[in-house]
Parts: sequence; structure tokens; C-alpha cells
Amino acid sequence: MASKATSSYQFLAHVKQDSTGKWHEHALVDHLKGVSLLAEQSAKPFGSSDWARLAGLWHDLGKYSHTFQHYIKSTSGYDPEAHIEGVPGRVDHSTAGAIHAVNSFGVPGRILAYLIAGHHAGLPDWDTADGGGAALLERLRKQDLLERALEGDVPYEILNQSKPITTPVGGREGFALWVRMLFSCLVDADFLDTEQFMEQEKADARGQFPDMASLLKTFERFIETKTREAESTPVNAIRAEVLRQCRAKATEGPGIFSLTVPTGGGKTLSSLAFALEHAIQHDNRRVIYVIPYTSIIEQTANVFREVFQELGELVVEHHSNLDPERETAKARLAAENWDAPIIVTTNVQFFESLFAARPSRCRKLHNIANSVVILDEAQLLPPEFLQPILDVMNLLAKYYGVTFVLSTATQPALGTLQTFGREIRGLESVREIMTDPAALHAGLKRVEIELPANFQARQTWEDVAQELTDHDSVLCIVSTRSDCRELHRLMPQETIHLSALMCGEHRSQVIADIKRRLKDGKPVRVISTQLVEAGVDVDFPVVYRALAGLDSIAQAAGRCNREGWLANGRMVVFVPPKSAPRGHLRRAEQTAVSLLTGYEGDCLDPHLFQTYFEHFYVRARSTSTISSMPLPAMQAKRKCPSAAWRRNSS
Repeated sequence: MASKATSSYQFLAHVKQDSTGKWHEHALVDHLKGVSLLAEQSAKPFGSSDWARLAGLWHDLGKYSHTFQHYIKSTSGYDPEAHIEGVPGRVDHSTAGAIHAVNSFGVPGRILAYLIAGHHAGLPDWDTADGGGAALLERLRKQDLLERALEGDVPYEILNQSKPITTPVGGREGFALWVRMLFSCLVDADFLDTEQFMEQEKADARGQFPDMASLLKTFERFIETKTREAESTPVNAIRAEVLRQCRAKATEGPGIFSLTVPTGGGKTLSSLAFALEHAIQHDNRRVIYVIPYTSIIEQTANVFREVFQELGELVVEHHSNLDPERETAKARLAAENWDAPIIVTTNVQFFESLFAARPSRCRKLHNIANSVVILDEAQLLPPEFLQPILDVMNLLAKYYGVTFVLSTATQPALGTLQTFGREIRGLESVREIMTDPAALHAGLKRVEIELPANFQARQTWEDVAQELTDHDSVLCIVSTRSDCRELHRLMPQETIHLSALMCGEHRSQVIADIKRRLKDGKPVRVISTQLVEAGVDVDFPVVYRALAGLDSIAQAAGRCNREGWLANGRMVVFVPPKSAPRGHLRRAEQTAVSLLTGYEGDCLDPHLFQTYFEHFYVRARSTSTISSMPLPAMQAKRKCPSAAWRRNSS
């Protein structure tokens, strides 16, 4: 960093004034080289360093124009005498590098042009119907922007470069994802290099994290202590076996795995064990735990923090309900680009980013490469967007060193959907981690489920409330918030209400109170929406569930006699006054009714779930207007829709 007085003719990328009034300059050539180096390093895991290096080197060529240099000096106050004639507002400094890339390399240069032109505003479309100026084609016609930059005496070693020799990753089908990955490398590098100059303290706060070997050793000590303190019960014996099999399977090659374990079987810690062992075996950089509901993210993150507490802050939560005041500065910074060894996030955050075009969304993508991704409750992937999700998972596993683990008690059989021909392209080569899921199911069976004798005979909420009050401790799960409010209104005053309408902190406090009361043997009645089903570790002797999809019934059963203290817990499935709302919930309910009517076997049999999901996905595709979403070659603004997804995740 130089003072204003020592290098007044230097081309500048950024300037800042410190608390003493002294000016500091970020030389443009240093910024270009710094971003180039960082982007190159980020693209190494997927073999595209040459593309990322050039994107970084040329991304701010437009700042060599005298117009931009006057602009930065005048608007910052660095040089009050500088002014810009006839140039209102900001100066376009990203188009020049895009034009230079196309002029240098022709059609291949367009790849770099997309990255460079979009590194502030987002990936542009090639063209638009109205010929709007935001389209890349229109911007590339503005040759005068490059000419102005070249008047600034750009160094020879910056301008003159060889064409990248590596080919696009994933071929035609993977082109859009590859461009987004390169875009991520450039955007993150630009942020980090700029931050290093503008906010040194912030950059230093990012710090370093321990390696995977250290994480595994800490995990092993935690498990040893936990095993030593645990009571000797059949359920704990099965959990130990699940853990053993996960660790043994972790030595296999990267790819896509399923982990089919009944609720209460210890999937959270066992899947983490698999991820850590697998990461060390295959030099993966991080573990990303993807969860469908924000209501259970805090619970999972806290479990991981307890495991690794001696190593400091290395678990990062990233979701919409995050409370910034509860996060350390280091964790907040790591959430910007997922530069931490353990990430806990939501389905929405993870998959929307993979289909995004904005820099803030895409910034983290390159850090997904070479990671182990655990999809918790994988059956809750939204069927409306299932095809693009499966497509991008296949690409990540095949070309970006990502290992996926589909962790659930109700496996949706996403690897066998190709049996429906072209309807759904399933996941490729899914390997089950457990040697015998059916035996696990039998060993962990601790709930008797009572199905309705007549699926057409609806009960009133008054009748349901009367049944519930016959039990001192009971959990009743319904499918909508309005149903939850109505039933809760009919219950005794001390009954607890639980729904996603509650703020995150309040909801967490209520769940913690429920757990304490259950542990102390105190009576507790709870009326809840389905948020309690996925991963909330409560243990009731009796559970009621409004008629729903087979996966929801199974998840509800996992809240009953969870620790196996009773010979058998009791779960009652009842037919509520009205059907579930149209869409995902009603399709699930209808699919369950069609399979369970007249069925006399075990409705939690793992083999039944494959049939259930095959029928459910076909039903979903036949009624959905968004049955498939392509990964467009360059229409980067067409994202994975999220509004309906978020509604279904509440």
C-alpha cells in the first residue's frame, strides 16, 4: 500500500482513506494479478484453472480507461480536482475485458465474456427478445469501451495470453453448471482480493480451519465418551452397528450413496462419521449437511458444535432464519463463500445457488466441488423440481468430486426412477451403505401403527381433541397451520402449540422445553405441524398423525418410543375433517391411501416405500406444470423456482 503522494500516476483499482486521513492505493495491476491467482486456485478441483486465471486477469480491464480513473478519484474524494465530462453515475468497467476475450479467442472467448461481463450484476443472457442493453451480445458491440481501456497503457503481460486448453467440464449437458462454477471462482476471488485491501481486519478474521484428520480424531474421542456413558440398550446397540457400517463403507470410491436407517437409528452422527472418513480417504475439503427444514438446522448444528467444540468455531449455519448476533464474525464470513470444513444449510439455499445467476448466490459454488454432501431426509426433495435437481447431482458427482449421501428412513429410490423410461432420469449408480436395511427396520421396530378402518370416514376436530385428552403425554401432528390452530383451540389450556409461524428462537425454546418435560416424566400434550417430523428428537409414548403421505407417517412414528423404553409405542393415523391442501401434500395423501387401502402388512416396510415414491413421483409429474426444468446452456437467469418450495418447507 502506498500513500497518495508516492504514486499519483498509478492506475488504481480501489482507494481508501485511513483514520489518520492518509490515502492508500490498490494498484490495478496488483488487483488483476491477485484475483487471477485466487480464481486459478479455486478452479483446480475441477480442472479449469486456465479459464479462471484469465477471467481474473481481464475482469477489470475497463478500469484502465481514463474515464474510470477520473471517476474513482472524484467519487472517493481522493482527487477533488478530478471530474468526468458527460458520464453520469457509475462507469462500465466490466465490458472491456469481455470484448477483449472475444477479440482474442473468438467464439471460445465468449465463455470468458460471460464471466467478466457479469461479475458485478450477474451472468447475462446472450440476447433478449427486445434487444435490451443488458444482453451480452449488445454489450460486446461497444468496442469503444475496450478502446478507452487500451488508451490506458495496459501492461503487455496482462493483455497477451494464450487461449485456455482445457475443455468445458461435463460436455454439453454440464456446460451451464461449469460456467456457473467458473463464475463462482471469479466472483469469490474478486471479493476476497478487494476485501484484503479495503477491509484488512475482516480479511484477517477469516482465519484458518483445522484439517479433516483433526476433525476425525476429535469425532472419535467424542464417540468414545458418548459410548462409554450410554446405557446398554437394544436401540443403542443398533446405533453402534449403524456407525460401524458407515465407517467401513467410507473407504469406497466417491459417488452417490444412500443411507437407509429407521428414525432414531443415529443417522446424524453416523453420516458425519462416513463423511469425515470418506473426506480423508479422498482428500475432500468439507462436509455440507443439507436439511429440508430450518426448524432442525439449529439442532443439527449444535450437535456438530458439541462434537468439535475443542477445535473452536468451524461449524457454519447458512439459512434464512440465521440470527447474526449469535454467530461469530468468523462464521458469518465463512457463510459468504462456505469456506469452512462443516456447513449446515437448507435444501433451498443449496439447490437455488446451483441454479442462480447473481454473484452473491453463486459465490459459494466452487466450494461445493470436492465436498461430501449429506442430504438429510432426502425424500423431501421437491417433486416439482426433481429432474433438474437429479441432473445437477449427477453432474457434481461425475465431474466435480462431490460425494452425496441420501440419508433417510424412507428412501425415495431416486436411483431407480429410470424404470419409467424417459419420465425421470434417476441418479446414477447409487450405493446403499447399510448391508441389510430390512433387518435394521425389524430390529428398530418399536411402534404399533393403527391405520383407519375406513379411509373415507372423516373425524371432527372435536372427536380428535377428545381422544387426545385421554392421554397425559401425546403428540398430534397435522398437515397445515390452520388445522394446528383449530385443534389446539379445542385442547386443554396447557397444551403446547408448535408451528413454523413461530419465530426460530421461540420455536427452539419450545422444543427444548418439550424435551425437558419428557425427560423428567412430566405430562405434555403437543399439537404440531409437520415441522416436528424431520429430525426433531422428541420421544412420546403416543403419537397421532393426520392422514398424510407414507413418508410423513413413518417420520411421525419416529417421534414415538424413540429410545425403546416401552415394549411398543402407539401411533394412530386418523382421517381429518378435510383433505390436505392441493399440491404436494394432497398428492402424498392420495398416494398413501391408494397403497394402504386393504393393506394388512407393515406399513413401514422399506420395500413399500419404493413403490410409494414411484407412484408419488409419477402422480406429481402428471399434475405439475413444472415437471422438468432444463439446465440451459446460457440462460443463467432461469433459476430453480423457490416460492412453492419454501411454502412446502414450512
